[in-house]
Amino acid sequence: MREILFQYESINPSTWAYVASLLAIGLYFKFNRVWSVRNLDIFLIILLAPGMLMVHFGQQKILESSQPVIAMVNPDAPPDGPGSELPVPPSAELSDSFDLEPDKEPELAEVVPLPEQPSDFDQQEEDRIKARELGRQLEKYGYIWLFCLSGLIVVRLFIDPTMVRRPMLEPNVTVGAMMFMSIALFTFLISNIIVGRPSDADVRGIRAAEIMLASGDSEEVEKSLRHFGPGYRLLSFLPRIPTSQFAQAEAPTDEEAKSQRIIVILTKLVAILSNLALLVGVVLIGYRHFENLSMGIGAAFLYLLLPYTALYTGRVDHVLPGALLVWAILCYRRPMWAGIFLGLAIGTVYYPLFLLPLWVSFYWQRGVVRFALGVAAMLVLLVLTLAIVAPNVTTFLNQFSAMFGLWSPRSEGFTGFWNYFIYSNDFRIPILVAFVICACGLAFWPAQKNLGTMLSCSAAIMLAAQFWHANDGTTYLAWYMPLLLLTVFRPNLEDRVALHVIGEGWLPRRMTVAKEEKKAA
Repeated sequence: MREILFQYESINPSTWAYVASLLAIGLYFKFNRVWSVRNLDIFLIILLAPGMLMVHFGQQKILESSQPVIAMVNPDAPPDGPGSELPVPPSAELSDSFDLEPDKEPELAEVVPLPEQPSDFDQQEEDRIKARELGRQLEKYGYIWLFCLSGLIVVRLFIDPTMVRRPMLEPNVTVGAMMFMSIALFTFLISNIIVGRPSDADVRGIRAAEIMLASGDSEEVEKSLRHFGPGYRLLSFLPRIPTSQFAQAEAPTDEEAKSQRIIVILTKLVAILSNLALLVGVVLIGYRHFENLSMGIGAAFLYLLLPYTALYTGRVDHVLPGALLVWAILCYRRPMWAGIFLGLAIGTVYYPLFLLPLWVSFYWQRGVVRFALGVAAMLVLLVLTLAIVAPNVTTFLNQFSAMFGLWSPRSEGFTGFWNYFIYSNDFRIPILVAFVICACGLAFWPAQKNLGTMLSCSAAIMLAAQFWHANDGTTYLAWYMPLLLLTVFRPNLEDRVALHVIGEGWLPRRMTVAKEEKKAA
């Protein structure tokens, strides 16, 4: 944005967290009802920011400390330039450093530094180790913070179906003001995606794709797939677009630019469209299903205010599944379309698979066949794309297994919360078993499911899945945060059950009712 706005400077993530938290309190806190559930929800959402910031800055510290010490001697010099070489010892430049007489021998202390005096290289190595340790501590405590707070939010979401009274508590600002601020914030966030430059670590998915296409060794392909965890392989190979001023990489060379430019541009386009679809879906749910535009825009604006959104706007693996789940909720009155969007979400990141018991139970009395056809059609389509792209049968089978998580839980290579505990599977597998039991139990509880149940329980499942997620679990807020915000702002939706809102045939409910009235006349 500095190319457009005069003297514009990017906001530090910590500064934005403080400002956004105060804005959220001022705009959404109900000062005339201090002890309301709404205020508790706002505080729970705001308290996610410290954990996300600790994880973010911890990872940045670790990344910076991983750079070779040689490159730290002159960070402005190119990798192969003269500044990247180790400093020449003083004895090697003796004639340039001292004006010696031919007959005079220099003192030893004047030529060679004393052993107790550390060199610049040793000092930089020590600083690098300290920075890495500090980064690991920040990341560790950040994940612990998110893990504990996520547990409280899961409990809140499972209690939500029992809350019958839903007073209308609109934001403390007009609809026009929220719309203007939302458009302005979205513009700034999208500009960060456009100017973001992926680093070497961000484009490792592209390199893994090249290895997959060029390698005929099934073990090497399997190792590459396991690193990204379960999910749709083509999505895992997309680069990560950094949106923070601390994560920007240097401009790539001409050779690198030719091979990566197209993929990076496509990734940015997918990230922008995913964010736009997510926000539009949230607003439309408020307008069509809540019958209150203010609630929809309020939920979308609060999502834009979150520090998480500023940090992870360019992560397609975060935003795309969340957008698909929002549109599945938006189309819940049309089981076929709801199944299509949920099937796409299952195919992309695997974890929405555990939403099927809840959604099948909702449509069981009416619409279950159409819903199942939509899910199956999308999964078959995604499998066909894998078959077309895969270079051989072995690679396709590995990708198919990764898409549906058809492998045993791994015991190494963790990133995130489980990376900091020994024998992680001793605790992770029991959590996984409890999660599966809970997901299957939603097929029977609550007995009467409505739109409010679908919102809260879907958000709870997508959040609970991250407790056993082996890759940066509890940081994928976009998977559940839009549904959580809609749960916070929703009115009473007990009458929105399948029998009342879904037609008997393939036509929408309103057209079906019109035909029945015409026959009766």
